[in-house]
Amino acid sequence: MNTIQVKEYLSTLQDKIIEQLERVDGKRFKCEKWERPEGGGGLSCVIEQGNVFERGGVNYSHVFGSGLPASATAARPELSGRSFEAMGVSIVLHPYNPYAPTIHLNVRFLEARKEGAESVWWFGGGMDLTPYYGFEEDAKHFHQTCKDSLQSYGNDYHERYKKWCDKYFYLKHRSEPRGIGGIFFDDLSQPDFDTCFKITKSVGDHFLPAYIPILERRRNMSYGEQERDFQAYRRGRYVEFNLVWDRGTLFGLQSGGRTESILMSLPPIVKWRYDWEPVQGSAESELYTKFLISKDWV
Repeated sequence: MNTIQVKEYLSTLQDKIIEQLERVDGKRFKCEKWERPEGGGGLSCVIEQGNVFERGGVNYSHVFGSGLPASATAARPELSGRSFEAMGVSIVLHPYNPYAPTIHLNVRFLEARKEGAESVWWFGGGMDLTPYYGFEEDAKHFHQTCKDSLQSYGNDYHERYKKWCDKYFYLKHRSEPRGIGGIFFDDLSQPDFDTCFKITKSVGDHFLPAYIPILERRRNMSYGEQERDFQAYRRGRYVEFNLVWDRGTLFGLQSGGRTESILMSLPPIVKWRYDWEPVQGSAESELYTKFLISKDWV
């Protein structure tokens, strides 16, 4: 097991993605290094009020602690009390244009240690797409690229990780998905470290091919106040998921991470309405009937 390679890959991935996104937007990210008193730190890179992105973050963190947060041991209580080392890259991008979807990527590694016992490690991550107006060609492209990222490792990986994503990014209190899904995995430690690392790298490396073609198709589409209003309403669902259900948000806050970096995932303009429903047959209602459903896109 070589955690130095993981750290080097994650740092390089952050640099590569920021470089490409800056070419797309034309504005530079603001990057800040931060240190965590309990151990470790990170590099938070955020763009706000750009030419394409209303807000976006590409964050790297590498932290240490004497005890795993509750969010990390909820499914594995036997690891409670172990010291840990965690590192990862987390990305959320919120474009201005309502026809351009929000996207999220996370790739991470965690090791839990206990004196006199063998260390326990695993990889996790995935990416998912949250459109405000649905386009079938975008959905097919995104899911095909997700599938391509896993194809070399066996036919069952994509099927399992897609179902996992659909289940994870689901707002139980709303009985609806956050978006159209993608892939999601956690606790990946089999068959061996090298294979798990390669799978995680492949997911990270497919982020730009999955998203940039969609962004380029939608970034200059004309829109008005109605579309922006609906985008702000649907962004409310994004906020609800991240603050109520997301394990990554909970891990960051419970482990004493930098709050500004953790909450960079939240969109800057959001609206809520009481018991609102879209007009039947409208483009807004089509999002619910044709896209916010469990579906095999490829």
